[in-house]
Amino acid sequence: MDFTPSARTQELSETMWDFMREKVFPAEPVVAEYQRTHGEHAYAPIMEDLKEEARRRGLWNLFLPEWSGISNLEYAPIAEISGWSVVIGPEAINCQAPDTGNMETLHLFGTDEQKARWLEPLKEGKIRSAYAMTEPDVASSDATNVQLSIERQGDEYVINGRKWWISGVADTRCEIFIVMGKTDPEAETHRQQSMVLVPRDTPGLEIKRHLPLFGYQDQHGHSELVFRDVRVPVENLLGEEGGGFAIAQARLGPGRIHHAMRAIGMAERALALMVDRAKSRNAFGGPLADQGVVQEHIANSRIEIDQARLQVLHCAWMIDTVGAKDARFEISAIKVIAPQVACAVIDRAIEIFGAAGVSDDTPLAYFYAWARALRIVDGPDAVHRRTVARGELRRTPPYVG
Repeated sequence: MDFTPSARTQELSETMWDFMREKVFPAEPVVAEYQRTHGEHAYAPIMEDLKEEARRRGLWNLFLPEWSGISNLEYAPIAEISGWSVVIGPEAINCQAPDTGNMETLHLFGTDEQKARWLEPLKEGKIRSAYAMTEPDVASSDATNVQLSIERQGDEYVINGRKWWISGVADTRCEIFIVMGKTDPEAETHRQQSMVLVPRDTPGLEIKRHLPLFGYQDQHGHSELVFRDVRVPVENLLGEEGGGFAIAQARLGPGRIHHAMRAIGMAERALALMVDRAKSRNAFGGPLADQGVVQEHIANSRIEIDQARLQVLHCAWMIDTVGAKDARFEISAIKVIAPQVACAVIDRAIEIFGAAGVSDDTPLAYFYAWARALRIVDGPDAVHRRTVARGELRRTPPYVG
């Protein structure tokens, strides 16, 4: 693996940093004030200005190699930079979850009609989408547990059940849900599930509530849904009946690495804030930076971030060279380590900021909430450690003794 950034990566990184400094960071207080006065889930008009500017600068839809012409390895630094403003940055360049995973799913498994109706406006950033898999009554870390029923009746599928923690739903621009449920409970375990496309305004679909994340309500929201005899035409099936589990695995792999890339960006911003605070704040006769414990926090943070980044880059290179399926152990490993490192670094920054660190005067409190949630999102740490351990147990070492 060559660690030298390609000319294209270098060019895009410089462009992305200019965009962040000139447009994204100044937009953060504007978005916060708009939501304070118009509601937590209100969509600030400045976001459309950011999207237009991102297009103009060639920073649009970079997440998918087939569209962008850059590899996952080349995209990784761009995703990391966007993680410095983890809410605004990714959406400004149309690389936000869950839309990236949904776009890739539609790209891989959608019919021409489904792509024309839903994928094209998603690519253009005109609408948003949701991915409804997690359920409140079962352990959803095992996707075969889903209980929502998708029953075929003539030319329609009838859907009944509940979902929760479905990201994106609180934003009224979220117009389409990819819903996973059981079409055949008697089939082989991994062939019982299917996915269907459910438009937001379908009768019988109730948006019950928007769940807070450590007390925060994101603009896009994480919501509980109830499906009561929701009917969609059979043409809304995504892929084939019984293919839902396989589609889920294909969808979640790239999404996990994108989350990890952005987590590195959050950690880097937290470290930058930590260093600035340590140099500018005095206590016990001198700057905090002179304190040994503070230097230890800074040193450990730099070491851990760089280690995690190298692992993420290696994983991206693996996906580029052998595919996500054969990089599944590496994907699980970075899904554990990147949010874990982000949590540790952000926690140290909060300690150095003191009370200010747990307020909304800095991004640290929200960063910590989101980094901790990432240790559950797309599979909890324990599940990914189990995957890594199983891979290790299958290996034959060159020597034991």
